[in-house]
Amino acid sequence: MERPGLVEEGQVVEVSESVTPFNVNYMIEPAVAMSGLFRLNNRLKADHGTVKKIEENARGYYVTVEFDEEE
Repeated sequence: MERPGLVEEGQVVEVSESVTPFNVNYMIEPAVAMSGLFRLNNRLKADHGTVKKIEENARGYYVTVEFDEEE
């Protein structure tokens, strides 16, 4: 995340998925933050989650989102 205040802890957020032939990554919509790359066999089942933590360090803001993967 580039700047503070785009999401808040406790907020439910929607994520979109971007798939390449080998990896997948996620974006908190509307274009708030982007995940790193995950292997295809580690894809999320849920399309929304709850913001648990927002941290700032020298590289920017990091958002931790928890997903309910129960089926």
